[in-house]
Amino acid sequence: MRIALDAMGGDYAPSEVVKGAIEALKEVDHKIILVGDREIISQELEKLDAKGQERILIKHAPEVVKMDDIPSVALRRKKNSSIRVGLELVKNGGARAFVSAGNTGAIMLTAKVVLGTLEGVSRPAIAVTLPSRKDPFILIDAGANVDSRPEHLVEFAVMGHIYSKVIMDKENPKVGLLSIGEEDYKGNGLTKNAFALLRALPQINFVGNVEGKELYNGIADVVVCDGFVGNLALKISESASSLMNFFLKHIFEKSLKGKLAFLLLKKDLDWLKKRVDYRELGGAPLLGVKGICIICHGSSNAKAIANAVKVAVEMAEKQLNEKIEMNLAVALDVVGHGKSIWKQLKGKIVQFKSLREEETEE
Repeated sequence: MRIALDAMGGDYAPSEVVKGAIEALKEVDHKIILVGDREIISQELEKLDAKGQERILIKHAPEVVKMDDIPSVALRRKKNSSIRVGLELVKNGGARAFVSAGNTGAIMLTAKVVLGTLEGVSRPAIAVTLPSRKDPFILIDAGANVDSRPEHLVEFAVMGHIYSKVIMDKENPKVGLLSIGEEDYKGNGLTKNAFALLRALPQINFVGNVEGKELYNGIADVVVCDGFVGNLALKISESASSLMNFFLKHIFEKSLKGKLAFLLLKKDLDWLKKRVDYRELGGAPLLGVKGICIICHGSSNAKAIANAVKVAVEMAEKQLNEKIEMNLAVALDVVGHGKSIWKQLKGKIVQFKSLREEETEE
């Protein structure tokens, strides 16, 4: 198996990406194709005494999509970018998966255009793994779609369910819907309609609404939301985590007592860091595209890159996409039936209103 790795993507590319590739090869028995400027990549490999490594290949891609590039412009004008070339490798069978810490918007758009979507998927979604009081859970969608319809949330739920079951070894994952209250009737039009459809799905264990304050309590193994809300939740969580790190650092550094406390608590703090550090989990898969695409945090170091490669390999070996397609086929029948019922009900409501208006006029 070959994994295409964007050597030019991320805040610390190419050095940390190349280091990550070397680390990954210690744990996976496959080949990695470093995609990017051949000369720059060769120099990095030489620095690490890894030039000529049999399981590291190079695919030349002279252009780089910068972090502030507009995704649609990058797609049109940078057809030889490391992102485009890497995804083309997946499309053409030269690689099974693509991993990048580059421009998230450009990766998503290019993946959708180049790879296309799986049968039954209208909107790919980002599945981010987050910590909780119990086991890690999946938040989907974390930013791929800013405007979603109820049936899209059904797709996200099914994809998240399969990912949790296959990759995170959850036998019967609990699926929740992110909303403003746990009661069935709370939420906006999107969540209320999605709630009805999710409750009718036979192949998922739907546990109802999940409030923001309960997000990290381990109520659900998969939390479903539209990308706008999901991205806000993710970014706010990252900001809160950064703030707590700032406060802890201030406490431990401001006095001798704090420094002594740090030494006493070091093992516990290392445990905490491991539980909440995104680097331990690698990247977030873009579920729903034909092929495997892993999007890493922009500031990923070598460890995060290596872990993302391992996730990509696991997704390929366990045939995640094939299982998503099979389960979506059942879900689409349910959604279609639900929409049909809703149309009938809507017609009856309109008819009822007309009769009431006539009675009022009389």
